This record gives sequence, structure tokens and C-alpha cells, in this order.
Amino acid sequence: MANPRAGRLAAGRARALGLPTRGTTAPNRLRRIDRWLLDAAGPLLRGSADPLVVDLGFGASPVTAVEMYVRLRAVCPRVRVVGLELDADRVAAAADAARPPGLTFARGGFAVPADLGSPVVIRALNVLRQYPEPAVAGAWATMTARLAPGGLLVEGTCDEIGRRACWFGLRATTAAEPAWLAAVARVPAGPTLTLSAHLASLRAPSELAERLPKSLIARNVPGEDIHHLFAALDAAWARAAPRGVFSPRQRWIAAARELRADGWPVRGDARRWRLGELTLDWPPPAPR
Repeated sequence: MANPRAGRLAAGRARALGLPTRGTTAPNRLRRIDRWLLDAAGPLLRGSADPLVVDLGFGASPVTAVEMYVRLRAVCPRVRVVGLELDADRVAAAADAARPPGLTFARGGFAVPADLGSPVVIRALNVLRQYPEPAVAGAWATMTARLAPGGLLVEGTCDEIGRRACWFGLRATTAAEPAWLAAVARVPAGPTLTLSAHLASLRAPSELAERLPKSLIARNVPGEDIHHLFAALDAAWARAAPRGVFSPRQRWIAAARELRADGWPVRGDARRWRLGELTLDWPPPAPR
């Protein structure tokens, strides 16, 4: 996707927008992210006067954008979903098929075209992984600047069939939030990191390390917060092995509870943990 020499996004219009993705995708690949979004952003979508959601870098096939539209419409029938890609041929192919009202495709990158409006949610999965790490902060700033007040950027990485996924949730910080948002928001103002796995095939939580977002993938080394997290989670998972006779879900729930008891800023409860999710405030409070 990216020129390996490109260390930032600001030099020139093409780089400011981003670079075309490799395009790999598959049905249901992003189901874990969408399921989290339904819970985290559902109140935000329903409370917005113009619930616009952008799927940034939808790839060679629009299947995940179509699936996102169907899932979000179930909780907010007014939602508009726009799939963005820099590759004009992909946009043309996606737009060529008959689409339901509220689902469109357009050409664009990190700087979401202003004529679309201000998105309540931007989903950017498997987009930044191929950029150099110094480019991440600029891309985040560009995308969050386009969000509606209180809006949410979801950025991360998953495997090819959606069994392993890790993503950040970042709220817009460039404008005052709507007064009603504080009462319903399920994502805090600070960033969150979510780990999600198909538990029946998980041998150890640290297997998720290879699917970390770009800004963390090279930091999984001793002394870094993410390395401490995986060490603690692996240890809790090992100690919860007896719970595995009931189900991998019960084992994961027990590990999540232990992690929280040990002081990690784990959010949610067993209702989310049983899905193979673990969401934490990120970075965790020092010291770790």
C-alpha cells in the first residue's frame, strides 16, 4: 500500500490523502469490529441529526462496506454509509451495482471529502498497517479533524478471515461535544484499545500481537506497555485454564476479571468479554 520511504503524510496532495490499499478483503472479515461499533457507537448514531459513517479504504470489493451498512441500519435506520477508496476503478466498480438508499461510494482518503459532511464514525481497518509508523499520528489527526463533534475513529488491523483483530477507538477532540453525548457515550474521551479473538482457536492471548495496529506492532518488546499487557493477559489466561472445561468464553472472562483486579483499566463486563473482546483505556496509567 505505501511507499516504504514515506514517513509522513504532509508532503504533497497524494500523500496527504493516503495511498491506495492492497485491496484484500473477504466477507465477514470485519464482523468483530462492527459488533463492537454497534455497542460503542449505537447511542451516538441514534442521537445524531446526520448519522454519517465512512468506511475508509474498503478495498477491491465493497463487501465489508455493504455488511457494515446492513449491521448499522439495524440500530439506526437513518444512517448513511459512504465507502471511500483512492482507486477510481474500485469506486466505479462498487458504485456500478444496485445499492440500497443510504449506501454510496466515493473517491477519497484520510482527508474525508468535505462535501460528504462530518462523519459520526470513520472505520479505517487494515489501512495504516502498511504505512511507516511515523505516518500514523498525521493520519489520525487528519481523520479525527473530519469527525463530527464527539465522533469516533476506529483504526486497527485484523487477520484475513476476521478471527483476530485489534483496534483503537479515538474520539474527536477538535470541537465541543453535544451536551447529550456525555450521558450516552460508551467510549471515553481518551483512546481505547480493543483486542478481539475467536476464542475456540486461541492458544494464548499473545497470538493477537501480530494483528496489533501499526502504532503498536513494533512496540511489543520488553519495557513497553503493550508487552506488559500481553504478558499479564497470557499469565491470567494460563491461571484460568481450569475454567476452560466449561468453555473458552468462561476462561476469557476469568482472565479479564483478573486483569482488572490487578489494576489494568479494563472496560466493560462479562456481556462483552464473552464475545472474546477486551477493551482497555490506552495507554494504561503508569507505572505498569
